[in-house]
Amino acid sequence: MLSADPLSRVLTIDLTTQKVAVDVRPDLVDAAIGGAGVAVQLLAERCPPDADPLGPENPIVLAVGPLVGLFPLAAKTVAMFKSPHTGNLGESHAGGRSAVAIRLAGYGAVVITGKSTRPVYLVIDGEKVLFRDASALWGLHSSATVGRVLRERESGTGHRSILRIGPAGEKGVSYAGVITETYRHFGRLGLGAVFGAKQLKAIVVSGRRALPVADPPAYRRAYDAVYQAAVASPAMRKYHDLGTPMNLLPLNALQALPTRNLQAASFDGAEAISGEAMAETFLGRRLACSHCPVACIHLAALRTPHPEEAYFYKTSMLGYDYELIYALGSLLGVADPAALLLLTDEVEAQGLDAISTGVVLAWTIEACERDLVSARDLDGVALRWGDADGCREAVRRIVSQPTDLYRAMARGVDAAAKTYGGGEFALAFGGNEMAGYHTGPVGYLGFLAGARHSHLDNAGYSIDQKRLAAGLPAIDDSIVDDVVAEESWRQVLASLSVCFFARGIYTPDVVCEALACCGVEASADSLRAIGTETLTRKWAFKKSCGFSLDSLGLPERIFETASPSGPIDRAGLVRLLARFAERVEEAV
Repeated sequence: MLSADPLSRVLTIDLTTQKVAVDVRPDLVDAAIGGAGVAVQLLAERCPPDADPLGPENPIVLAVGPLVGLFPLAAKTVAMFKSPHTGNLGESHAGGRSAVAIRLAGYGAVVITGKSTRPVYLVIDGEKVLFRDASALWGLHSSATVGRVLRERESGTGHRSILRIGPAGEKGVSYAGVITETYRHFGRLGLGAVFGAKQLKAIVVSGRRALPVADPPAYRRAYDAVYQAAVASPAMRKYHDLGTPMNLLPLNALQALPTRNLQAASFDGAEAISGEAMAETFLGRRLACSHCPVACIHLAALRTPHPEEAYFYKTSMLGYDYELIYALGSLLGVADPAALLLLTDEVEAQGLDAISTGVVLAWTIEACERDLVSARDLDGVALRWGDADGCREAVRRIVSQPTDLYRAMARGVDAAAKTYGGGEFALAFGGNEMAGYHTGPVGYLGFLAGARHSHLDNAGYSIDQKRLAAGLPAIDDSIVDDVVAEESWRQVLASLSVCFFARGIYTPDVVCEALACCGVEASADSLRAIGTETLTRKWAFKKSCGFSLDSLGLPERIFETASPSGPIDRAGLVRLLARFAERVEEAV
């Protein structure tokens, strides 16, 4: 492959010395395209295997791909770091404007190392990098407030993005996230805690560089083809109309919607918190990431009365999506949409990952029912199914950590269960809390065997549903090959910075045509080879950190609650996992 210059520029910022360097690394781009492929190589170069995830030696890598700023649905920034939540590979993707801002600032990757002696935020304005005092921002509870202050304080030029953390990141909660553009997130695996450990409150990135293309007429044709495919797609239309909450009612009908800590797989309150109901009652606005014609981001307009003044109301614009409604709704038994949105607002204000927070709260409610934790452990908070107000109070205490229980909850559901018991109903896989899909064995194989233990790694949940619809057995020998092939190709999309919603549009032929317009030569075979190599590098990093698929536990709950294809066969799932482990060992 041929590299294109700003993409090969790596900006390194040392918070300890406040020194900055730019390295030109065409070797990275030639070998790995950009995005995830470049990020994992930089992580392996800069992060010692025994690094403390909250120590200065753990780098933050932000990387973007060659289609950013040039093609629709290509605006994802990939963050990589050693996860304080799992102790191995941390990877999170965020949309919004950050990817385009980084690219227009003139970089393909930004690496942040060291630790500041005081709270700071960074300003990256093209070639200029500034270290600003963030002492006055430290402790602020609203990410929107931090964003507003920084927008007013830093004028910036061109395309601008603001990444920031809340109190959860400052306090080192292992699943704290990073918010960008108020409604987009690096949510999973604790990037916010890594920011907080470095005393890094925020990053403001601005850029105005032009992005030339190799063949303008061909670029226009390729761009128009991708754009038209996106706006004409029925799936994309649904993402625009309802967003990802369109999945809630179909999953509930399948009996694949985790409910009350997966004690059930359908929720009697699903209609009230469905995408349709939210759109009819609360939808106030849709937003899109840069260069996206779909606008899948849905904001609810929630009107709440003033506690003391009659006829005075506050209207808040709150983002919602399927994973959020699952984790803070059905999983907790919350069927009141307004209460769900208020709980969401608290999770956002604290700067927590919503999925992990919901799973931790669900375990805690069940642990209360089983007398594994006491009222004293809970610091007087009453937790019950369907009680969003109690959950809001618990969210605040996960961050303030007044008791040993909340300190354990702040490290995730695995840590809490190891301390208080209840591991059989602690819904975590590889240390990462589960997403909202109880579809069958392949979904759980995906959670277990995905490089970051995410449903987005290989869409095992989707394979479950396709096999069910086709009348195929839930488990057979072809499944591991399907999962590996899907995850390998997703490495290519993540290296291009393409949104996974567009995976049906960005086929190998379309990707090759788009790259040719950017001056990058590629074939379908070379792309697949890069995807396989990137996945192998991720597993090599995990292994260097001491991770092993053989050591993974399986919560008993997933076998107790029937999936759409019936009870999940434990022996069959274990067999699939063993076969996947063999594939990984062969590759690494």
